[in-house]
Amino acid sequence: MGVDYYTVLKVGKSASDDDLKKAYRKLAMKWHPDKNPNNKKEAEAKFKQIAEAYEVLSDPQKRAIYDQEGEEGLKGQVPYPGAAGAGAGAGAPQGFANGGTTSFRFNPRSADDIFAEFFGGSSPFGGMGGMGRGGSKAAGFGDGIFGSFGGPDGGTTTFRHFGEGGGASSSIPSSRKPAPVENKLLCSLEELYKGSVRKMKISRNIADQSGRILPVEEILTIEVKAGWKKGTKVTFPEKGNVQPNQVAADLVFVIDEKPHPVYKRDGNDLILTKKISLAEALAGTTLSLTTLDGRTLNLNLPDVITPGYEKVLPREGMPIAKEPGKKGNLRLKFDISFPTRLTAEQKAGIKRLLGGGTA
Repeated sequence: MGVDYYTVLKVGKSASDDDLKKAYRKLAMKWHPDKNPNNKKEAEAKFKQIAEAYEVLSDPQKRAIYDQEGEEGLKGQVPYPGAAGAGAGAGAPQGFANGGTTSFRFNPRSADDIFAEFFGGSSPFGGMGGMGRGGSKAAGFGDGIFGSFGGPDGGTTTFRHFGEGGGASSSIPSSRKPAPVENKLLCSLEELYKGSVRKMKISRNIADQSGRILPVEEILTIEVKAGWKKGTKVTFPEKGNVQPNQVAADLVFVIDEKPHPVYKRDGNDLILTKKISLAEALAGTTLSLTTLDGRTLNLNLPDVITPGYEKVLPREGMPIAKEPGKKGNLRLKFDISFPTRLTAEQKAGIKRLLGGGTA
């Protein structure tokens, strides 16, 4: 039957890229041989198997073959689908070598290299060096310099490690996934209050079966959920431009809020500042407010409104995305307009009314 990579990583068959990353991070940290000095042999075997499972399931081509043919199909024990005649043919994914006239064999990468690439060159063990075995330091942990990680096709790409004392040049596989491409998605406060559907037209480059890079246009649908906040990210896996010998980058839209002419947002609360006269502050007033979903709120404020006073309307704020049916509060603040000049008669009248003496 072969190894069940999903069981190795303890994920389901519908696991997303994020699920795989979380699983690999947890298990690789647990079973790294340098963290298991008392059962190093077992740890090395598990560490290698975890890396192999992650390498296969995180690569769409390898995962597709594995899901159809299992470990045997990956490692050349059964023909790769679509292979015919002699040689690998155009349908062979990267990382597969010709194992015969009609099969392809998967060559797993070094578990140390995958670990080093995943953690980006900074030691997850708090600065511990020398994590490589066989007399060398894998990924150069401890001295801040990466070694050269050769991919299955032998290609490498150079990048720099910006750690303490960094600046050293180092190499990673050319098939490494580029950093996500982020774009702001401006939304009105009304959209974030009620939710909306946005259609985004994108232009990007893709590779056809022969490897040629072609421009395409595509429509992406973003369902903006009620209550989403500034900074919320919507990810479209591998919808960025394709570069030769690279997996396409993820395309990420980051929610941003347009300024609103009436309301300001504070977390799940809404803030509205009303300008009133001193007479209204002292004698009371009525207000009419239009909510973000178009309702009208009529408020009677009979009490004296002092500087700094705040009227709180429960559950009239923003929807709480993680708690459907719940909302924050509407906080009503007041800007009291004081007169700059009073006549003698007005001053006398105020003193009489407020008990400050007689004219």
